[in-house]
Amino acid sequence: MKALIVDDNEIARTTLAHLAKQIPNLTIESEYSNAIEAYNHLQNKQVDLIFLDIEMPEMSGIELTKNLLGKGIIVIFTTSNKQYALEAFELNIADYLLKPFTIARFLQAVGKAQAIFESKKENVQFGNEEFLFVRDSNITRRLKLDDIFYAEAMGDYVKFYTKEKMFAVHGTMKAAEERLLKVNFIRVHRSYIVAVSKIDTLQDGGIIINGQFIPVADAYRKTLNTKMNVF
Repeated sequence: MKALIVDDNEIARTTLAHLAKQIPNLTIESEYSNAIEAYNHLQNKQVDLIFLDIEMPEMSGIELTKNLLGKGIIVIFTTSNKQYALEAFELNIADYLLKPFTIARFLQAVGKAQAIFESKKENVQFGNEEFLFVRDSNITRRLKLDDIFYAEAMGDYVKFYTKEKMFAVHGTMKAAEERLLKVNFIRVHRSYIVAVSKIDTLQDGGIIINGQFIPVADAYRKTLNTKMNVF
C-alpha cells in the first residue's frame, strides 16, 4: 500500500513514519504538515491510505476526508482528541487512533486498512436469491447470503462482513439495500444493513453482531423492534 502522513506535528509525523517502516508492503509516499498540501498532492497522484490528523490549521482532517469521498482512499485518523470519533466513523474510515497509541494498536489499525485494501481487489456480482458471486483473484466462488452478517457503506464501496472475511465491493448502499432487504436483512443506519438472524443482542444505541457493535439510528429503531418481535 502507498500511504501519506498528514499531521502538523513534526514529532507525530516522525513517529508514524518510523512505525510504518516496520510493516512490509507499506510505503510512505510523502509527509505533509497541513491538509491543503495533501489535497493538492492527491489531485495528481493516487495513494491507498492516509494517516491523518484531525485538528490542523486552514483545513481539518475531517474536511479533507469529505473532499476525498469517492476516491477510494482508506483513512486512519490519528488524533489526541476523542470528541471527533462519532463524526469520523460517519465518514466510514478504517480506524481512529488516539494519541499516544501503542505499537500494537497501530498494527491493529493498519491490519484493518490492509484487509480493506486486499478485498478491494475482489469483485462481487449479485446472483440469485441465495448467493453473491465473488471474484477472488482468478477464481469466482459463491458467497451465501446467509453467511453475510452485515453490510457497511464506505465511501464508494460497500463492505460485506462474514464470520471469516470482509469483502469491499465498489457500489452503492442503495444497490445493496435493494438486493439484501429481500432476504431477511434490515437497514438500521444510513451506513449499515444487518442480517436479522445474526443479531445477538439489542441495546441502547445499537446492536451486537458477532461481537461487533453496530449503531442503530432512531429513524430505524421502530422498524427493527417490529422485525425482531420486540415487545
